[in-house]
Amino acid sequence: MDQEHKAGILYAAVAYILWGFLPIYWKLLYETPPGEILAHRILWSFIFMLIIVFAVRKWKPFMQAFKAILKNKKQFIGITVASFVISLNWLTFIWAVNHDHVIQTSLGYYINPLVSILLGMIVLKESLTRRQLFAFALAAVGVVNLTVSYGVFPWVSLVLAFSFAIYGLLKKTVNISAMFGLTVETMIVSPIALIYLLVTPDSSLKPAMMFSATGPLLIGAGVATAVPLLMFATGARKIPLSMVGFLQYIAPTIMLILGVFVYKENFSTAHFLSFGLIWVALIIYMASAHPKLIRRQEQN
Repeated sequence: MDQEHKAGILYAAVAYILWGFLPIYWKLLYETPPGEILAHRILWSFIFMLIIVFAVRKWKPFMQAFKAILKNKKQFIGITVASFVISLNWLTFIWAVNHDHVIQTSLGYYINPLVSILLGMIVLKESLTRRQLFAFALAAVGVVNLTVSYGVFPWVSLVLAFSFAIYGLLKKTVNISAMFGLTVETMIVSPIALIYLLVTPDSSLKPAMMFSATGPLLIGAGVATAVPLLMFATGARKIPLSMVGFLQYIAPTIMLILGVFVYKENFSTAHFLSFGLIWVALIIYMASAHPKLIRRQEQN
């Protein structure tokens, strides 16, 4: 294994570890309404990304990429819708964490790859193998089991899974780097975030916020958002897709451990059975997808 490959694994793994521990960060802001946290996350992410673009002297390439998107109607619509979809994903995640649904967030990111399969089949007309169909069916049974056992539909998990899968699908229509992509996406929704903070009574967007306990944390939300994404983008370019597919389960595993052992959320037999079905489904999915990913990597 060469140094570049090792570096790629390290970057991607650290990115997923940071994403896995992100609930701890949002828990520190539990007294702030989720809408305000989201608005700050968007606004400060945009500001932080602008600083990064300037720092690495990429302003001119960024403007060229942005102008190219503006001229391409399909790409502009794609990245605009993507910016709203990822905002929904962020809001749901923040709300879920601060309402003691960390286990549901974990479930959402476990089933996300399987939802991506479903969307690929429906939207991109991709064909699925029998193993992949069986894997999706097992995951569906797991979700139904939780619904029947508790009489509550796990909407948090499904919103997170579908929104992130749709976001990934939309990103395929836009030819832009991760750095420039996040900058444009946050730029699109920043005006809405700013207006929301300005019109919200007792908004945290005040000079006094800088001197409050939550002020630095709200500002730091931009860093917490951008850093793992940039690390992931760096690592993903250096390693095969099969390795990325394996590493992506680090984040929901950490979330599950946090939910059960740190935040003491209920993890019943029904949860264990549902997660077990989904874990088996993911093993089947990875086993069926791995040879294809290897062949695709070799062709590239």
